[in-house]
Amino acid sequence: MGKSKILVIVEGAKTDFNLMKRLINIYGISENHQIVSYNTNIYTLYNQLPDNYDDYDNIDLLQLLKEREKDESKRALLDEHYSDILLIFDLDPQAPDFAPQKIIKMANYFTESTNMGKLYLNYPMVESFYHMSDIPDANYNEYIVTMEDLKNRKYKQIVHNMCRNGDYAKFAVDKEECSIVIKQNINKAKSMVMSDEDLPDSIAILNKQLDLLSAKNYISVLCTCVFYIVEYNSDFI
Repeated sequence: MGKSKILVIVEGAKTDFNLMKRLINIYGISENHQIVSYNTNIYTLYNQLPDNYDDYDNIDLLQLLKEREKDESKRALLDEHYSDILLIFDLDPQAPDFAPQKIIKMANYFTESTNMGKLYLNYPMVESFYHMSDIPDANYNEYIVTMEDLKNRKYKQIVHNMCRNGDYAKFAVDKEECSIVIKQNINKAKSMVMSDEDLPDSIAILNKQLDLLSAKNYISVLCTCVFYIVEYNSDFI
């Protein structure tokens, strides 16, 4: 992507922000990336979008984000021009306003970073990056999370208990370890949707997760925001 200027919209101000900051720093691409936290879930963003899907093509995403942003420094960042926009959000199927048709609609629209923006969904949330007892974790492909645990707000504690050293700050702190975590997530996604692609299709992953949710009341733990590193430069991994 060369000298492009890239805006990374993340859901939360802490875990999401820190993970994306760590990744772009570790892979040496922080200079042309600007990270801004949206501070609410993807369904709030959905509610800001037009009711009619045909009107999505007229969306000015940065203007929409600016409408609910009270922080002047963030508003100034949203006024700038970007060659690419990334949207890093959680599936959050336990959210009161979650609905499969909402997330499908958004995933089908936000597919191109240089145009309307590209959506990356983490399953069930960004903490999935740290859902490993070691790097690599031989059991990662088997990890799931139930709707019951999500509704009871147990998932973050589950990850904290499992995460190596119980400390996100000490997990995947260099390029070698980050690359292993990224590869494990890519390989898990490929296995889930039975894909031979270098990076499996995000819609296929979402459909698989929604199928699991509907049929078995759980989803498979998966962090897809890390796929961006490979999309930016496949030689990184």
